[in-house]
Amino acid sequence: MSNNPGYFELFGLPRRLWIEMGALEQKFLQLSWKLHPDNFVNASEHERELSLRRSSELNYAYRTLCDPVGRVEYLLGIEGARKEGEHKQQAPPELLEEVFELNESLDELREAKTSGGDLAALKSRLESAEKSFQERLGEVDAQLQAAAHEWDAALQADSATRKKVMAKLNDLLNRRSYIRNLVTNVQKELL
Repeated sequence: MSNNPGYFELFGLPRRLWIEMGALEQKFLQLSWKLHPDNFVNASEHERELSLRRSSELNYAYRTLCDPVGRVEYLLGIEGARKEGEHKQQAPPELLEEVFELNESLDELREAKTSGGDLAALKSRLESAEKSFQERLGEVDAQLQAAAHEWDAALQADSATRKKVMAKLNDLLNRRSYIRNLVTNVQKELL
């Protein structure tokens, strides 16, 4: 990837987390049109392959930048600051009790499924747990947006300030992915 422009550069954008979506889309459509197969009808095999590859890179870059969370992950990645939780499965401290209860309920539900126990009561307990974790997800997303604003405000700041904001963004991403996994596990069991 060394000689390829990064996603932000591809669209002529600064490395900001708040992007004007209309402008991004317009630029995407312009670039897509340049790479359209119709423009390469008389081109060599090599040029056609290149345009296809560029086109798929462009689509991927666009999808990444359109997604607020994907954008944060990508930015931290290129800034060399993305660190997955070292203790991947460690619950955020304020969620420990809820996670413990959730895991117990999940175990009981699996047990009840095999032994034919009362599924209805367990399912409704899990549904309310899922709702609670969905709300937590919303809270984390709001904090992520606030931290994204901090990043943009600190673009001209010293590197210590920027590092601090990046660490905060990184923690929030880890927390978000932890909670998302919980929600996904519950949804799987409720099917």
